[in-house]
Amino acid sequence: MTLIAWPKTAAFDRVVPKRKIYEYGAVGSALKERFVQQVEQITWAYKLAPETVNLPATKTVTEIQVFRVRLKGAELDRGVLKAIDRAIPFPLIFELIQGTRIKVAAAYKQSSRSQKSEGDSSRWRIGNYFETDWQPEHTTRQPLPVALDMSSLYEQLLGPLVQGGITRVKEQSSVPEAREPPAALYSVTATSEQADRVTLEQRIELAEAVAAQQKEIQRIKARLAREKQFNKRVAINAELRDAKQKLERLTQRQGASKSY
Repeated sequence: MTLIAWPKTAAFDRVVPKRKIYEYGAVGSALKERFVQQVEQITWAYKLAPETVNLPATKTVTEIQVFRVRLKGAELDRGVLKAIDRAIPFPLIFELIQGTRIKVAAAYKQSSRSQKSEGDSSRWRIGNYFETDWQPEHTTRQPLPVALDMSSLYEQLLGPLVQGGITRVKEQSSVPEAREPPAALYSVTATSEQADRVTLEQRIELAEAVAAQQKEIQRIKARLAREKQFNKRVAINAELRDAKQKLERLTQRQGASKSY
């Protein structure tokens, strides 16, 4: 994902005290310590809203906020980002800055219609975090993507991150079972018109399946390295081959699903 030249009309530029995130983001003592160790400053940099970007709001996306998080070092616990997401009742795009380099990160944030209060952060479901590689902070930025409304703008901003890969929040210690999305949605023979109809949710589901399958392969390799009996090693090798073939099919479908 390239860096976005956020509109000057959307500039907000307010420093957010960490204590406000602690208050509204359900931050425990351990996570608070990570904020202290890893985060230098949090800035609410841009407010993408109908009045600042001239796009109509939708029921699911009324505004998008851009937060800049300046880091003390190269590491950042994803629980920190999740706490900020919990504290702010809008979809967020993060720009993480460390020294003279920058990366973009975000989770797909969905509104839960069961909640009545617009400002209630508990009404949002926060997915897994996607991020770019580090790049120079002064990399040339591209204009805001063309969009019809705030929902389509959110998809245009988040979509390239989904294609770039997934970083799971550190609280998830177990490896989920890989779920292969329906083949009809991601067929490698699909036309470009069909690929364009693949939704953001479906691309996220596929990216998660790829990430889970990669972890499954690593788990099988670890079993293979521990196993000493020849006949069991043969069986594990066959399992590893099947897992790699499944990963190849998933990555082919991921390539076919691109619509950006």
